[in-house]
Amino acid sequence: MPAVLQVQGLKKFYGSFEALKGIDFQVQEGEIFALIGPNGAGKTTTLRIVSTLLAPSAGKIEFLGFDLKKNPERIREHISYLPEEAGAYRNLKGMDYLRFMANFYAPLAADRDRILERAEAIADLGGRLKEKVGTYSKGMVRKLLLARALMTKPALAVLDEPTSGLDVINSLEVREIIKKFAREGISVLLSSHNMLEIEFLSDRVALIDRGSILDAGTSDELKAKYRAANLEIVFRSALG
Repeated sequence: MPAVLQVQGLKKFYGSFEALKGIDFQVQEGEIFALIGPNGAGKTTTLRIVSTLLAPSAGKIEFLGFDLKKNPERIREHISYLPEEAGAYRNLKGMDYLRFMANFYAPLAADRDRILERAEAIADLGGRLKEKVGTYSKGMVRKLLLARALMTKPALAVLDEPTSGLDVINSLEVREIIKKFAREGISVLLSSHNMLEIEFLSDRVALIDRGSILDAGTSDELKAKYRAANLEIVFRSALG
């Protein structure tokens, strides 16, 4: 299975502080790859660099064969990023928000209609799409934003804490949406500090702490290696 994303020796400095210390990983086509670790581990910094929102200090990133430093605009054409604290325009109706965003991706009406039909199905909000986003629950807003992130079927969806703050039912629905699109060939790079959720959701996992990847593999491989019942215990053991 070909690698959609290759990250080699990635470093990021903020002044004298080294937020990323030369990390390496790959994301395969149709794979859900997760970075897990505590707050401040470097997860969000990595996702923002891959999404071309931050410049790396050193290292190399290739996406679909394009070098991130040389071809950031080509990468942006095939990638979608959903930040943890993303919001939508509260005074717009849900469908109007999706239509507004679709205009950036599809100048032709026929393409735009197809994208909107897909977004409506992902959001699964029914008649509430005709109401203002400001009346939505947090779970409804998150599903609307996930629809925006996936409606173009990007080659890579970058999702930062996709179920942060959601209740059990909404979290399950968001996970099912992500897994469905991965089965259709979309690659997913996501971060989370919820290791039990990631164990359910991801194909492979990288444990990151203080800017370094401690270990990586499938959940089963990591649990077997560390003789652990779950990823939380794996992570504690990896910290040594």
